[in-house]
Amino acid sequence: MIDMMAINAIDVRKDFSNIMNQVVYNRPLFLKGTRDYACLLNVGTMRSILSAYHFTAQVEHEKDGSYTIVLNEIDLVENGKTEDEVCSRLASSILEYAKEFYEEYDFWSKAPNREGHIPYILKALIIGNPGEIGKEISYAEMEII
Repeated sequence: MIDMMAINAIDVRKDFSNIMNQVVYNRPLFLKGTRDYACLLNVGTMRSILSAYHFTAQVEHEKDGSYTIVLNEIDLVENGKTEDEVCSRLASSILEYAKEFYEEYDFWSKAPNREGHIPYILKALIIGNPGEIGKEISYAEMEII
């Protein structure tokens, strides 16, 4: 089905400005290379797709009075003196990790234990600021066993 809707890459090069306008203002487009397919879509559409992905974290109150927070979707852990501090640190860590992942995307996206991070990486990059990322995190208290 995609094959019937796809635009040949050579035609995209010839009319790139029009293609970009279609993607930004109308709809995503499928592109066909020699053997591969790609999809171009605007950031708003990507944000909509990624809205199904949620950051969730577990917070634990430590014996020393500090707080430790563990992000469930990506192996990130932060510790701080207050809940606000640790939540802020986690949001900053998510964005920093997303930037590093993206810079080395070719490597990390192929790692079996990291490819599941891709939607969260894209979501963090699109949000683009720790304060807004922090608002996207759902927190739960860790059970003390």
